[in-house]
Amino acid sequence: MSRTAPTVRQDSKAPPRRDEEERLRELGYQPVLARRMGGFGNFAISFSVISVLSGCMTLYGFGLGTGGPAVMLWGWVGVGLFVLCVGLALAEVTSAYPTSGALYYMADRLGGRRWGWYTGWLNLLGLLGAIAGIDYGAALFTGAFLNLQYGVEPTPGLTFVIFLCILLLHAALNLFGVRLVSVLNSVSVWWHLGGVALIVGALAFIPDQHQSPSFVFTEFVNDTGWANPFYVAAVGLLLAQYTFSGYDASAHLSEETSNASVSAAKGIVRAIWVSWIAGFALLAGLTFAIQDYAAVQGTATGVPPAQIFIDALGSGGATALLLVVIVAQLFCGNAEVAAASRMVFAFSRDNALPGSALWRKVSSRTQTPVPAVWLSVAVAAVLALPSLYSATAYGAVTAINVIGITPAYAIPIYLRLRAGNRFQPGPWSLGRWSKPIGWIAVVWVAVVTVLFCLPQKSPVTIDSMNYAVIALAVVLVLASAWWYAARRSYGTPSAYGNAREQAEIAEGIV
Repeated sequence: MSRTAPTVRQDSKAPPRRDEEERLRELGYQPVLARRMGGFGNFAISFSVISVLSGCMTLYGFGLGTGGPAVMLWGWVGVGLFVLCVGLALAEVTSAYPTSGALYYMADRLGGRRWGWYTGWLNLLGLLGAIAGIDYGAALFTGAFLNLQYGVEPTPGLTFVIFLCILLLHAALNLFGVRLVSVLNSVSVWWHLGGVALIVGALAFIPDQHQSPSFVFTEFVNDTGWANPFYVAAVGLLLAQYTFSGYDASAHLSEETSNASVSAAKGIVRAIWVSWIAGFALLAGLTFAIQDYAAVQGTATGVPPAQIFIDALGSGGATALLLVVIVAQLFCGNAEVAAASRMVFAFSRDNALPGSALWRKVSSRTQTPVPAVWLSVAVAAVLALPSLYSATAYGAVTAINVIGITPAYAIPIYLRLRAGNRFQPGPWSLGRWSKPIGWIAVVWVAVVTVLFCLPQKSPVTIDSMNYAVIALAVVLVLASAWWYAARRSYGTPSAYGNAREQAEIAEGIV
């Protein structure tokens, strides 16, 4: 059909950058961010945010007790399939609306201002929760490395200090501009793929003893205190679902990507299926290499994969592999800060946040939303504060990411389905598969949103309760309250924008 024309613009005299700038103006925004990212860089940021060397590794200990090997392996396969459906459906809508606002802009266009408002707040909660989860996970692994190498005890206080240092590092890297972010993400892809190959290869060939296939694919372990195995298995899906999140980063960076209407959509889908394959190999490699299940769960390092490395490879090999994992996690957190800060910038551009005039400012030198970067890391630090007092807080932080960001994926997909023929697809479309894949995505998101609000341990106490549902409730209450204060000023621009809105954006360039 005629809307496929943008896919062939690369062969015309008008360069892709100009086409995308014109498309952005059609959607109502004056371009202010630097479009310096290519298709591979766009894929790389989502792949880096998904980061199987972050999600799979940091929640591996959680998986050992919530269903064990069987749930981790088969849950990864099943969740990956459903997430691919979500990614495909979201990619189609992204192709039609390639803006930094991404999910909330799509919801606003397809469903109205309130749909966009709540989608934006959910998306923002998920992105900020992701920064906290990723960087705190990197701090945990860094603590394990220090314990192994120097005998330092990884106390909650020390872990939190490391976490704050990592946040500052990622803020600094993001202030240099999107070109550095893109280069780091491209390196991250090969680091992740090479790291998975190195870990799986080392664990496959060096240890003298391995677990049997029966153990890896059928062993069920329940240390949750809940008696119902189906409930335990459902809660255990958090490992996979948490890892398979953040692929909306490709959409959030679309205003900085050449040929974004196609590249951002492809970036989402490719990031998911490549991670699906790499993550399964990693989980299988780790589980086959377990020497002592109980020792891995009770490891003094505080990080079960580190104990697997020690038992299978010795301290020297474990140290080397921990460094590989930590660097991958640092890549992941850096990419997530980039995505979250673009969401803060875009939401502020439409006057949705308190202090929007500050958060939408863009550096004239790097064309980077500097205040948005600092806000993103500051809120992530606050979200992780309970980890100082509760051993189960990290699971809640990861659940905050899932129940915040996953519903935000489904809302524009649902609204696209509701719109029917009124939705005008972009150059990347699912065609006749759009409706069945879209409904599978919406139903799956509804299921996992309920699952990850449930308590993960029994009996439920102050220490073991799932605080994710409280975080979700607080954000929804704040969003509702702020709606009445900001509803007159909030709004995405009309097609082609207007002079007042564009003047406000121009004033934000410093």
